[in-house]
Amino acid sequence: MTSIISTDILGRVRVVLSHPSHPGNIGAAARAMKTMGLSQLVLVNPKRFPDAEASARAAGADDILASAKVCTDLDEALAGSVFAVAVTARRRDLGPPSLAAREAAPVLLSHADAGPVSLLFGNETAGLSNAEVQRCQRCAHIASAPDFSSLNLGAAVQVLCYELRLSAFAGVPPTVTPTTPFSSPVATLDETERFYAHLERVMIDTGFHDPRQPKRLLPKLRRLFGRAGLERDEVNILRGILDAVERRLPR
Repeated sequence: MTSIISTDILGRVRVVLSHPSHPGNIGAAARAMKTMGLSQLVLVNPKRFPDAEASARAAGADDILASAKVCTDLDEALAGSVFAVAVTARRRDLGPPSLAAREAAPVLLSHADAGPVSLLFGNETAGLSNAEVQRCQRCAHIASAPDFSSLNLGAAVQVLCYELRLSAFAGVPPTVTPTTPFSSPVATLDETERFYAHLERVMIDTGFHDPRQPKRLLPKLRRLFGRAGLERDEVNILRGILDAVERRLPR
């Protein structure tokens, strides 16, 4: 998808955890969802929920846990969804087409205009059954190392939610804490040349640089500071350091 969809569309995504056995993973999933702007958590027969460990691992995403829907079966969890994607690392002989997580995210969101969509995760130990996978229209896999593809449930939820957020904002989501641009203007050429002259003088006075055998020291320093793109404040700082060095030199 090439255009920004809408932040509201992330609210139409259900994250469905089927038979989670560890309450800490439920909390981690809630935290992962909240950091990426998703809010609908659905649990199918969780072993322990609510649970203090889930709240502790949620680390502030208590509202996601409080509003989580607990269902007795997958039919109830997917009810009303118009499209569902199963997250699984295993290749299936029969089942829906498998996409990489980055490819699956825009496919899932493209159906959210028509109604709720679901992202289905399996049990920590057994994953999703074939019957559960076949309830979905696509599979999604995370491009992990082939010899060790097992991700923690919370980590897998984080990866998919991140891909959904990227897709919803066309790859450029707003930053949480925008950087304030530095106000110092770029140093002028004459200011930079005065710095180079000052630097050369101090290097000679300290014995670091022998003008009779200059070699390539000065051109290399020019290249170094040229790459940095010195600002006026930075030139003033550097020259202040050189002034301090000169004051300590014997007269």
